[in-house]
Amino acid sequence: MAITFSLNSLSKIPKPSSNPKIKIFNLLTTPSKPFLKFPPIFKPNSLSLFTSITKSHPNAKPRTSTIRFLFTGIVEEMGEVKHVGVSDDGGFDMKIRAKTVLQDVHLGDSIAVNGTCLTVTEFDTQLEDFTVGLSPETLRKTSLIELQPGSLVNLERALQPTTRMGGHFVQGHVDGTGEIVEMKPEGDSLWIKVKTAKSLLKYVVPKGFIAVDGTSLTVVDVFGEEDCFNFMLVEYTQQKVVIPLKKVGQKVNLEVDILGKYVERLLSSGFVDSIKGHDD
Repeated sequence: MAITFSLNSLSKIPKPSSNPKIKIFNLLTTPSKPFLKFPPIFKPNSLSLFTSITKSHPNAKPRTSTIRFLFTGIVEEMGEVKHVGVSDDGGFDMKIRAKTVLQDVHLGDSIAVNGTCLTVTEFDTQLEDFTVGLSPETLRKTSLIELQPGSLVNLERALQPTTRMGGHFVQGHVDGTGEIVEMKPEGDSLWIKVKTAKSLLKYVVPKGFIAVDGTSLTVVDVFGEEDCFNFMLVEYTQQKVVIPLKKVGQKVNLEVDILGKYVERLLSSGFVDSIKGHDD
């Protein structure tokens, strides 16, 4: 018997602690609303309750020492969500149909799904799918909560030392989400305006980089009074990423340029003052 589920409001989930209270998930699927909602599980024993254990697989290949944790924001393909829900070990996972990213996949590899760095826990090259685990923090922080079977997602394998750097440095660590507030065509291009929190907008600058659902994009303008920024998608990009398939009101994952956060950290730590002190 196939079981679907719904998880209630992530924003109300407290941090995990001891003595779990297990509850059965409600059966609910509502389009245009978060597909995954947490029930009021207030005391899970640990994060291991929500993570998938890496399982062996006949197609598994030995891991190498290649660096596998950085992305470029150049989407390789759009995959299709086959399943998202409770895993056999009590956590949450997502199975995605794909081709390109499975060409050299290994268990434990990192694949960016709509800009979120996730770990491959299972894969099947014959069925052309792979599975990743989802933690409560991932679902709280990202727009993956809105995904359901049939949803399309941006996919990118982690960068290797020999890979050309076509976009910008993307970690796959989503900083937060934004809401699409406007989609306006101009010729064969598409203007998109996104509203986000002031805490993220301060890192967004005109002509700077930003990753939107894992896509490396150039910011055109920042509208501080509206808490918004915009960007333009050319026709080719529109055919290769999921952003144009979304509607006004839907969420997108945002990762700001890491360089801005490093600069802020250095300035707030007194680094500049310490250098001036040495010069005196």
